[in-house]
Formats: sequence, C-alpha cells, structure tokens
Amino acid sequence: MSEKKESKEQKMSFEEALEKLEDIVSRIEEGELSLNDCLAEYEKGIKLAAFCARELKAAKAKVEKLQKENDGAVEALECEISATRSEE
Repeated sequence: MSEKKESKEQKMSFEEALEKLEDIVSRIEEGELSLNDCLAEYEKGIKLAAFCARELKAAKAKVEKLQKENDGAVEALECEISATRSEE
C-alpha cells in the first residue's frame, strides 16, 4: 500500500469508514450503476470492510488488554454489535 493510501486510511475513523461503506451498499442496491461503476464501488467497499474489521480487531485486543490489567484474568465477553440502520 502506498504511503498516501496509508495516511488517508489512518486519518479515517471507524465511523467514517462504516458510513462510506453503507453509502456504497446503498448505491449498489439501487441498481442504477453501470457494471464498471458497480465493480469499482464494490472494490472500495471491500477495502472499507477490511479497514473496519482491522479496527474492530484492534479495539477487541485493547479491551482484552485492559481487562487483563484490571483483574489479571481475561474472559470473553458476549456482546452483540449491530451495524444496521433503523428502518425509515
């Protein structure tokens, strides 16, 4: 990955990436894009999804570290994260 792409990605927050990903999904689902545009948006979406996955993995590792520092024991916490927007 080029330095320009890395710095751009590092400046983007998880929330910004998720919002961009949701916009891409909406545009693709509308069915108005040409095949080439759809593929280009899909590629962007895959990159954003990978970025979000890395951010979530890093957040999970940080939480586990904080738990371990707090009481010396690490245990998996059950939590449910919903990335879907409420229906309008």
